[in-house]
Amino acid sequence: MMPCLSPSPSPRPACTPCARPASGAARRFAALLLLAATPLAAAGDWPWWRGPNHDGVSSERGFKTRFTAPPPKLWSANLGPAFSGISVVGDRAYTCGMDAGHQILYCLNVADGKVVWQTPIEPEYRESNGDGTRATPTVADGRVYVVGALGRFLCCDAETGKELWSHQFHHKPQWAYSGSVLIEGDLAVTTPGGEAGALAAFDRRTGAPVWKAGDGPVGYATPYPFTFEGTRYIVGFLAKEALVVEAESGRIVWKTPWKTDWDVNAASPIFHDGHLFLSSGYRTGSAVFKLRKDGDRLSGEKLWQSKIILGQFQSAVLVDGCLYVSEEKALRCVDFLTGKERWSERGLSNATLVVADGHIVFLSETGELQIAPLSPEKYAPTTQVEVLQGKSWTVPTLCDGRLFVRNLKQMACYQLGR
Repeated sequence: MMPCLSPSPSPRPACTPCARPASGAARRFAALLLLAATPLAAAGDWPWWRGPNHDGVSSERGFKTRFTAPPPKLWSANLGPAFSGISVVGDRAYTCGMDAGHQILYCLNVADGKVVWQTPIEPEYRESNGDGTRATPTVADGRVYVVGALGRFLCCDAETGKELWSHQFHHKPQWAYSGSVLIEGDLAVTTPGGEAGALAAFDRRTGAPVWKAGDGPVGYATPYPFTFEGTRYIVGFLAKEALVVEAESGRIVWKTPWKTDWDVNAASPIFHDGHLFLSSGYRTGSAVFKLRKDGDRLSGEKLWQSKIILGQFQSAVLVDGCLYVSEEKALRCVDFLTGKERWSERGLSNATLVVADGHIVFLSETGELQIAPLSPEKYAPTTQVEVLQGKSWTVPTLCDGRLFVRNLKQMACYQLGR
């Protein structure tokens, strides 16, 4: 999910084989789990929102972390406005923009930034805080999936850009559809809203509906998967609540109300070791719930809730028991299980970051790149250089020694490899 453009307060409002034959449902679920565990992109790729493990952590190693001037720029491309992130698979990068009155899905050559193909998603979307597509393209098994700001859910061939199937959703939230598509085994999961399902799963090859869960209004977050005690689940962080469903069936197993001003629930949930983290801005804050199996459902005990992290659209990254996030007021490090602050840096709010090779790779909302050792004790950047100008709310992508960044209209690629 990319930034939902809403008013801000300030300055902007282990498995043992069974001896007897499995049932049909069990066989289908075993196949689903197998597919869910099967990589759909090569190691080192960044195929979808928050990267291969849905956590904002890159597998990059050995890149340079000290620059006194901008890193070598390999290329830049003017693509028109969008807040979409940048997905990279092999020698291709995928993002969105606008051109000739349409939101556009772009495929670019990683080496030189040239457009390989471009496919219209739907008519253009304009909004005072920024125009264009919010969602990040999802790339899996030779296909690209994206939801336009106005609700068209599109699947294209990754090699040619040819449209393979689509759906139209009709419950656009105030600041447009923003959640990206989750690929979970054979399923493509997204958030249509209303009678189409607060969460809904489609066959990722044919587009045929498989299940839907809930009928509440749409939030702005991307569906988030996790495994707990041998079962695969998906979290839908919606306009007024968080839902947890079984990935296979869409059956709701737990939910909690989650009220935020203007219904802006946008930051990605995080699950770790039986604990689920949720965060929003606008005076709502964050909480961690301890999940437990409760018959065929889950229960959730709230361990802490506070306003220490106000994640308006900025998703936290969890490493070694600490949450790192640039939220509404500061860049912070917060203990995951207690909510206690370890450190904070004012003036570094409303930015985006990823973690790689023991470092924070941070992009300010005005386009400054900072790189700092990952530490629960302090923030001490070794790099502070400008790589973009203007509104830069898109999370950077670090892949194969290259750093991909974008502002509202332009994408750029820098060399970080040694």
